[in-house]
Amino acid sequence: MATLTEVGERDGWRCWLCDQPVDPDASVNSDLGPSVDGGAVVKGKKGPTGVERLAHRACNTRKGAVKPVVAWSPDLFVVDPAPLVATVERLSRKGGREVVARCPSRADADQAAAWLLDRLSRFAPDLALRTEVEAGGGQFLLVLRTA
Repeated sequence: MATLTEVGERDGWRCWLCDQPVDPDASVNSDLGPSVDGGAVVKGKKGPTGVERLAHRACNTRKGAVKPVVAWSPDLFVVDPAPLVATVERLSRKGGREVVARCPSRADADQAAAWLLDRLSRFAPDLALRTEVEAGGGQFLLVLRTA
């Protein structure tokens, strides 16, 4: 089991659930204080493994024992966004590609693609991913593919 400092430094002092900064000097009893979520299970090709992840105490408590939800940024213009946790689990297990959202313009799709890679680099750092934008039917599909 890693220490809070080790997990925090590895995760760049960002909450894996809300992706907001975590203050390493905040009290662990504060809602915005750091905590280690030991219940994050990543299902890989070699079976499920427990991963310790950094979270705000409030985010960790709110999640409880239910499957976490990692939200898409409200600043993006995406339609039918895929649930990120389930998508990452499937791609970790099977590899391949998945369409994860639709966007009305190329600029919206490019912005969403950049955000998605940045977010998933912290959420699933051991999973090599790349994004592709495919035009079709008057819209742009955002595709996530294992590298």
